[in-house]
Amino acid sequence: MERVTHLLLVEDDSAISEPLSRALGREGYAVTRAACGRDALIAAAGDVPVDFVILDLGLPDIDGLEVCRRLRKGGLEAPVLILTARADEVDAVVGLDAGADDYVTKPFRLGELQARIRALLRRAQVVEEAAPEELSVNGVSIDVAARRAFVDGEEISLSAKEYDLLRVLVREAGSVVTRDDLMREVWGAEWWGSTKTLDMHVSWLRRKLGDEATSPRRITTVRGVGFRFENEQTD
Repeated sequence: MERVTHLLLVEDDSAISEPLSRALGREGYAVTRAACGRDALIAAAGDVPVDFVILDLGLPDIDGLEVCRRLRKGGLEAPVLILTARADEVDAVVGLDAGADDYVTKPFRLGELQARIRALLRRAQVVEEAAPEELSVNGVSIDVAARRAFVDGEEISLSAKEYDLLRVLVREAGSVVTRDDLMREVWGAEWWGSTKTLDMHVSWLRRKLGDEATSPRRITTVRGVGFRFENEQTD
């Protein structure tokens, strides 16, 4: 018997959470509701594995971004979809850096939300099935199962998106990965925002890898195309 997909819906507005919970239930999902950040963290740490999180940013106790960070720090690997009334791009980028996979601005259409849930679940399944156990190139090693990254034997701390970006680049080491392909694989097929967030994450990632801004030796830019992770460092 196939296991039911378990969704954690974190939303303090019952006018949104109640009808949304019913609609998702009709789609075959098992939905657990939490009206505050504390309850969300407790639910995520429970005995029932969480397969997907729908997370409102405007919670009454803990800011939604902080909830997302704590979920990721606690080991949650399930997709996180943010609900936000903050349409500003900077807020969206901050949310994605906190570990979210995508976001939908309020008011949203139910059909759009359901499509994004299905797309993120499909992508998570494909990544899980296709991922090798370990990747190692040019002094950088990735333990895929544990979502840990090491540079010259020393573990580095990465956000969820930085890790996903590094994994794709290392997996395709020696080849150019286009900007569109990176946005599609790391941020999802439905991503429609600016690719400035990609440049920001590449810059942050380079610093953590020890790459100099003027002459990076691991992640190089192929102008007008994308980025390449080098197989070997050159002087």
